[in-house]
Amino acid sequence: MNTKNILIKKIENLPEPMAAEVLDFVRFLEYKKWDGLETYIQSESSLKKEWLTPAEDEAWKDL
Repeated sequence: MNTKNILIKKIENLPEPMAAEVLDFVRFLEYKKWDGLETYIQSESSLKKEWLTPAEDEAWKDL
């Protein structure tokens, strides 16, 4: 089994708040590889659509 498959299996068994933390970490890793702040700013409007959702609010409500 490759690394991605192992991660998927482990993530599937996590409670929602912990899965939200994993998602946050993945976003952090993606951010690190971006070309810097300019790329982040250009992407912000698209990311807001995903971040500012009731599902995200629910996932983070207990943290």
